[in-house]
Amino acid sequence: MAQRQGEFLERGARVFGLSADSPGQNAAVMEKLALPFPILSDVERDQAITPLRFADENDPRLISRPGVVIISPDGEIVFRFVGKDYADRPDEDLVLEELGALGLDPTSQLAVEHGPVEPGKTAIPGAGLEYYLSGAKFAALALRRRYRDISDDFKDGTKAYVAMVERYLEALKAVNERKA
Repeated sequence: MAQRQGEFLERGARVFGLSADSPGQNAAVMEKLALPFPILSDVERDQAITPLRFADENDPRLISRPGVVIISPDGEIVFRFVGKDYADRPDEDLVLEELGALGLDPTSQLAVEHGPVEPGKTAIPGAGLEYYLSGAKFAALALRRRYRDISDDFKDGTKAYVAMVERYLEALKAVNERKA
């Protein structure tokens, strides 16, 4: 979404991330990825994560499932996507299509400011993200080949996951441009 923020603003949307991580961890992600939008912190998951039904009650780490909510100017939720797990994320084109249907005027978003950066203990350094994502992509491809006879759901799921990782790898190239 960072790479396509201009398209979101053109459709009248301001983007905000939401995470169960601490403000310092969110600041580290914002800095590492040069995000042009803020990541809000809901450490207890009671302010937005649970009310928006993003909480993953089956995950012992108490993380939030990925999700997107579009809230209309009158405060109504007009679109909701909640991932099945941490790797199930919506395609930006779908979100942009839903926004376009609202017919909102273009908007702007204030520059991002964040507090002290405190990377999490298990955070992947920015320089390692490309290797991590490439490994994830090739692992998914290998599993899809190995278990190609399991089900169409499995094939479709791994195909969608690989496409998402490829979008992320492409977006990583833009991070340095945003940092400049």
